[in-house]
Amino acid sequence: MFGLLFFILFAPGVSEFICTSSDLEMSYTFCDSTAHAFMFNLTPCSTMNKPVWKAALNWIPRSDIHFLKIVFHVWYDGAKALHWKELLCSGADDEYSVCGTLKGETLVAAFDIKGSRINFPKGNYSIIVQGFSDDFENNMLLCVNFTMIVKQDAF
Repeated sequence: MFGLLFFILFAPGVSEFICTSSDLEMSYTFCDSTAHAFMFNLTPCSTMNKPVWKAALNWIPRSDIHFLKIVFHVWYDGAKALHWKELLCSGADDEYSVCGTLKGETLVAAFDIKGSRINFPKGNYSIIVQGFSDDFENNMLLCVNFTMIVKQDAF
């Protein structure tokens, strides 16, 4: 019961701030029309001279996670900058802790995001992260739209 106090149910269209600082602002919304038991945190809140961001995720999925394909779509100032897919769970010999989580269980994960080694140019970034329970990307488990505003250039 105590762990559920950290969860907030978010409705679609309602933006949740991850962090804000002098050089970075990040927030997220959900792509679908249902509320989620979900929390995402990122530290440090800066793009300046940080080799790794520390991320924390708390989520209660609405279905079992035996197969999980993550798809990233990144836009920079309205132009498509990256499209990347990664298979995290295949149902056999999975190495990630998210794999095997059952519907209604609380998933707690901490991980590093090493992309912060990149000097992000000043501008607006839209990052859509989709999670699918099938290889054909028909069964979406989660869709989160992250907004990242880099307020100043790193150089």
